[in-house]
Amino acid sequence: MHIPDGFLDFKTLALTGALSAGGLAVAARQVNRTLPRNKIPLMGLGAAFVFAAQMLNFPVAGGTSGHLLGGVLAGVLLGPGAAAVVIACVLLVQALLFSDGGVLALGANIFNMAFVGAVAGHAIYRLARRFLPGLRGRIAAVFFAAWCSTVLASLTCAGELALSGTLAPGVVFPAMLGVHAFIGIGEGLITSLVILAIARTRPDLLEAENAGGGRGAGLEFLAFGLVIALGLAIFVSPYACSWPDGLDKVAEKFGFEGHAATLIKAWIPDYKMPGISSAGIATAVAGAIGMAIMFGLACVVGRVMVHGQVPPTKAK
Repeated sequence: MHIPDGFLDFKTLALTGALSAGGLAVAARQVNRTLPRNKIPLMGLGAAFVFAAQMLNFPVAGGTSGHLLGGVLAGVLLGPGAAAVVIACVLLVQALLFSDGGVLALGANIFNMAFVGAVAGHAIYRLARRFLPGLRGRIAAVFFAAWCSTVLASLTCAGELALSGTLAPGVVFPAMLGVHAFIGIGEGLITSLVILAIARTRPDLLEAENAGGGRGAGLEFLAFGLVIALGLAIFVSPYACSWPDGLDKVAEKFGFEGHAATLIKAWIPDYKMPGISSAGIATAVAGAIGMAIMFGLACVVGRVMVHGQVPPTKAK
């Protein structure tokens, strides 16, 4: 659902850019106030995993593919503010280094996936948890919230396209909703499986709302998580579905895919490392490099945001 440059007009770019900038300022304050220092590496792991998972397009009906947005997954692990920051970091690296999403459209993509997808998705998860107790309830709430986050993000994207005059509202809303309702099922299944695995091994990590406590991710968990994400990027991403994703399919169907523009030359365009003849190896190398950058960037950003945090005092 990465919007390229050329799909949105100036007023929509300006509006979404301002909303995203303001939202990230609020998110940074929340991270500083609520995220403990020992969970900063979990931000890096979350960013690396979401980046790797977004390379794995899965097939949907009608020659369309989808990929994980990851907002609800990050929100359940880190809370809404840190999740928004993580997804924003992923989108920034994707736009600048891989030409995945426009540079001018970065504000729109952050608004759709980091705030509508992650923050609103996390709010839906928290609401659903009130009515769905226990582990089964948690997994059901995760699935429902992840599906909703995908659908809501697609509807926001449709609204931006309609506001820009790219496509009429009566056409773009049903088109985006129809395809992303199916993609949301994949989002829900992937997110639920990851959360279930974490619930079986490290249930304490799912209590992101209790930010004042906890023992952090732990070196062993981080190592296993990075190995799994690296394995996805190296061994699975070269075989990801090559069909166009939901937005690309809508653009292709209604004839505005030619509006897409590339404003800067990316270092690793289309997730293929230049200079490597094998497409599979080029994708694997690009994924490994992107993961390393994502982990480091999210950790650095997290440390900067919690730099002035006062550690909680222990009860006497």
